[in-house]
Amino acid sequence: MTTTRFAPSPTGYIHVGNLRTALMNYLIARKAGGTFILRIDDTDPERSKEEYVDAIKQDMEWLGLHWDRIERQSERLDRYAEAADKLREMGRFYEAFETPTELDLKRKKQLNMGKPPVYDRAALNLSDAEKEALRAERGNGVWRFKLDHERIEWNDGILGDISIDAASVSDPVLIRGDGQVLYTIASVVDDTEMGVTDVVRGSDHVTNTATQIQIIEALGGTCPRFAHHSLLTGPQGEALSKRLGTLALRDLREQGVQPMALLSLMARLGSSDPVELRSDMAELIEGFDVNRFGAAPTKFDVQDLFPLTAKHLQSLPLADVADAVAEAGVPAELAEPFWAMARENITTLGDLKGWWELCRDGAEPLIADEDRDFIAEAVALLPEGPFDGETWGTWTKAVKEATGRKGKSLFMPLRKALTGMERGPEMATLLPLLQVIRARG
Repeated sequence: MTTTRFAPSPTGYIHVGNLRTALMNYLIARKAGGTFILRIDDTDPERSKEEYVDAIKQDMEWLGLHWDRIERQSERLDRYAEAADKLREMGRFYEAFETPTELDLKRKKQLNMGKPPVYDRAALNLSDAEKEALRAERGNGVWRFKLDHERIEWNDGILGDISIDAASVSDPVLIRGDGQVLYTIASVVDDTEMGVTDVVRGSDHVTNTATQIQIIEALGGTCPRFAHHSLLTGPQGEALSKRLGTLALRDLREQGVQPMALLSLMARLGSSDPVELRSDMAELIEGFDVNRFGAAPTKFDVQDLFPLTAKHLQSLPLADVADAVAEAGVPAELAEPFWAMARENITTLGDLKGWWELCRDGAEPLIADEDRDFIAEAVALLPEGPFDGETWGTWTKAVKEATGRKGKSLFMPLRKALTGMERGPEMATLLPLLQVIRARG
């Protein structure tokens, strides 16, 4: 059975970069009728916060990315300790004591000599007595996995055939000196024991994948299928890293972005398929193929979400937005005609309030000096209420016959006088909702 996972760290809010990973893994699992696991990577007790765990769940639920089960790495520390012991027994795990400054000096020396800046494995030559002395002086060391210096190869679902020389990579640190288990081993143990078959993540993890493949094999596990998606950039190709705080999903939600608009964009962005607004999750699942994504950095512009949001809202019946219409202050008996009028003229649901204020309170008329007599004559011809969808046509016909005006010179001054705007909804649907005019009628 196909099993995928999304493994966020609860050290902040999910942003659009995280969503890309979550969505791809979710769609793969759902398309195959498999299992999607939400795995909280909370092995860092200092930075992990419960409020972020709750926020991750809220964001996932808002988007409709429902998980089949949830796991927490902080509850699986004994499994990682067991794997670490197994690696020690195999001679693939060793303790190292260099300080960050010492490691930096080693890297600089290697670079100056034209060599790759990888860890030199000096710790492997330490005697037991030397290790004891270093522990007494510096505390516990870090634990590194000893890579086999051979080529690590796999067929990547997005990048194609990958081949990395393990000798060009430092032996990865799997456990810190303070005992904290790092992602590299925790993820391997979890993926193996949870039967994860497919892993999609950012291309910045390619080197991690190479080292994890050797760890998986050392522990006797089966390697999942890996795919590494491109990283997002800003609309001009600039790095998103400094802007991710403003691209948190909760911020986009606050700005009125609709889930289906966001999902439709992210399910196609960076692929060979055009971005198309989908009506529901089933359409997204059916049309998804991870192999159609490319390796080139992918431009993301938050502004692209708003036309998609507007288009999505236009397709919704009143029942789907009734709460938002009520929150805007629209009386229940006017909700249906109000939504019919407003749906074509909003970008987000937050715009509803402005349209209801126009309907309820009217607007400052825009009347050119040359139109004042015309407007006065037109208002005198306004039929008695109540108004309906036919009123605008009946009224403008009478005004045309009385004044001789037609076309734009007839309709535009009337629109501007009634709404204070040059553009907007069809006046036939707006006029019956203008409360000030209704009262006059």
